[in-house]
Amino acid sequence: MKRSDTPPAMDADALRKAIEWAILSRRSVRAFLPTRVPRETVESILDVARFAATGVNIQPWRVHVVTGRAKDRICAAIQRVNDDSALDETCADEWDYYPREWISPYLERKRTVGWKLYGLLGIEKGDKERMQAQHSRNYQFFDAPVGLFFTIDRVMQQGSLLDYGMFLQNIMIAARAHGLSTCPQAAFMKYHKVISEQLRLEKTERFVVGMSLGFADFSCVENTLVTERAEVGSFTTFYSD
Repeated sequence: MKRSDTPPAMDADALRKAIEWAILSRRSVRAFLPTRVPRETVESILDVARFAATGVNIQPWRVHVVTGRAKDRICAAIQRVNDDSALDETCADEWDYYPREWISPYLERKRTVGWKLYGLLGIEKGDKERMQAQHSRNYQFFDAPVGLFFTIDRVMQQGSLLDYGMFLQNIMIAARAHGLSTCPQAAFMKYHKVISEQLRLEKTERFVVGMSLGFADFSCVENTLVTERAEVGSFTTFYSD
């Protein structure tokens, strides 16, 4: 894939609508079809995503793609630890993705999306067993055929995570152009040591996040979840004078 300042052969309105569709149709999918995704398609998505903006062009990302038996092995390794309470208690996130203290409005948003998902699945408040079972589906990539793990060199600082976010968004948007869906998963952070061992990562690599990639199974009720977004006026201030 090469850069081009010339847009595709479509009028400006059609181009705008195509871009907006890709962004607005992106959502975190939690149930996938087993349909195979060719390696060439994954490479094509990453080939587009690599043009994300980065400070002084450092391009801080490393991508580890797992499919087939390799994916099965790593899922099984994580699940073994997840199922063993003694081992599971020794696992912790390497760095803070979420705030240590939740405040409004973030706490309310977190609770709302969680209870919406559980409500769709018929999981009642206090049903910890079913909540845990649903959460554990993260570690099977929600049955997606492709799993991605993202790492970064430990020398990088917080600014590189901003770069990384743009790269991840590019992946998710480019996937929509192929009719594919994704789910970015911070849940994998807890098992970064297991992942590092399974992938034989260099000690200089820090785990960032995981992601499921595949064709969404729209027959599953969890994929009807629609999250609410704050209106532009609630987070934007315009200055003109």
